[in-house]
Amino acid sequence: MLHTMPQTILPDLLQPGLTLVFCGTAAGRRSAAEGAYYAHPGNLFWRALHETGLTPHRFAPAEFRQLLTLGIGLTDLAKHHMGNDDELPRDAFDVDALRARIALHTPRVLAFTSKAAARAALGAVTGYGLQQERFGETRLFVLPSPSGQARGHWSLTPWSELAALVREPAQLRA
Repeated sequence: MLHTMPQTILPDLLQPGLTLVFCGTAAGRRSAAEGAYYAHPGNLFWRALHETGLTPHRFAPAEFRQLLTLGIGLTDLAKHHMGNDDELPRDAFDVDALRARIALHTPRVLAFTSKAAARAALGAVTGYGLQQERFGETRLFVLPSPSGQARGHWSLTPWSELAALVREPAQLRA
């Protein structure tokens, strides 16, 4: 009998040479249904990218593949599960697989789109912003969740700090 891996909910949007990769916990139900990252209308992800200047206009979720042309990629910690964080099984997050994807593609910055995603990948997180830990040469950044369910923790400020970081000239990128 053949054993096959379950299909991924959303495809990774990764390639070598990316400036920035966003990493969430798992696809929400709306994103899974539409086959697009951050698809729920209450999610502030696409608005934040545009308002901070990371994208030249506000992309629709279905246009997520176009981010590659801007040097931006997307992935999740749980590639085979969907739903809210509290609905995911304990073993949903595959940190080793995430580290392997980042090692293979070596983006300059990996930004976790919630403290929950960062905690799952790093074990502990003290706050938003640039972290001391790295995955190889990739710098790590923690953002407030853009999910409508996390609106009480929302702030555009860390997103703006991330945008400034990825725009730093090469000589300042220690």
